[in-house]
Amino acid sequence: MAGDKLLRVVADRLRGTLRRSDTLARLGGDEFVVVVPNVPSTAELVGVTEKIVAALDSPVDLDGHTVTVGASIGVSIFPEDGQDCQTLMKNADTAMYRAKQNGRNTFCFYDSEMNTQALDRLWLEGALRRALVQGEFQLYYQPQIDLQTGAMTGVEALIRWNCPDRGIVAPGMFIPVAEESQLISRIGLWVLEEACRQLVRWQDGLLAGVKVAINVSGRQFLNRALADCVSDLLQQYGLDPSQIEIELTESTVMAEPERAIEQLQRLRQIGVHVSVDDFGTGYSSLGYLKRLPLNTIKVDRSFVHDIDNQRDNAAIVTAILGLADALNMSIIAEGVETEGEERHLRGAGSITAQGFRYARPMPADQLAAWVGNGGGAQIH
Repeated sequence: MAGDKLLRVVADRLRGTLRRSDTLARLGGDEFVVVVPNVPSTAELVGVTEKIVAALDSPVDLDGHTVTVGASIGVSIFPEDGQDCQTLMKNADTAMYRAKQNGRNTFCFYDSEMNTQALDRLWLEGALRRALVQGEFQLYYQPQIDLQTGAMTGVEALIRWNCPDRGIVAPGMFIPVAEESQLISRIGLWVLEEACRQLVRWQDGLLAGVKVAINVSGRQFLNRALADCVSDLLQQYGLDPSQIEIELTESTVMAEPERAIEQLQRLRQIGVHVSVDDFGTGYSSLGYLKRLPLNTIKVDRSFVHDIDNQRDNAAIVTAILGLADALNMSIIAEGVETEGEERHLRGAGSITAQGFRYARPMPADQLAAWVGNGGGAQIH
């Protein structure tokens, strides 16, 4: 009933922004269509979309509960973007999808490049579903190095997609599509299980006892079943919980802090370490941070870059170090690439480093060879 009331309020507000000659229709769900004939200029169309965004911006009272809604608007123009209703609707829908990608509560005009990108996204989603079935994913591992001793303290597991059509595809190309298409939880489960399988394979060699950091998406992390899933995998493969570190982005943790605290506590109870990635790039509340049961803070590479020459970056890293020390957390600096960056970080305190200065992410067999050739002097 509240949803129906909200739709009526939205419809009334939309109608209030339009002329008598315009047409307003509801397609279904929360999608509306506006037909605006005889528009003399694109600027006037921009004015219409801005009026719609502004009209929907005010809170709505639903029987004592205040809610806020926004609009993602896609615009197609006759005849440039199509000469029939079906094409115009399809192109407006494509533009609306782009508006959602751009942060929502905004509008976007259609252009032909969008159609190419929309078709590519459709192909990617289908190919990802096939990749899960046909075993096209692979984990690469990047060493993490103790700057005081030179020893390897662990590795980060990074997913790669060995696509038959496109070769190795980096996660930045397909993870956003996986998140939007609801495939991210299935892919995340595969990563967790594959990391456990690899730890078992390493048990009789130089990498016995190594700790693996595993990235977990926001959707996967906020699922209450995650802790039980990790616990079951540890028992199934006979692994020590300290060999697994769950890695989350700062934005994931702060999206729902109270829920995150509860989930982090459940993970800590089974003995799994937890780290927060990209630290410093979001808006962490220090009040929440002191309550978060975290083991490790990963300093974002944007603060590590040229730290030996950039005073601002050096000051930020020093502040994060002090914060981590006070909260009894360890520090990993990401993206270390130069000798100068390494030297500065080593002098700053007890820091673990990760980056191309030591090794690029590599398949499991190459990592074992790298360690065998002295890449990691020892494993703590």
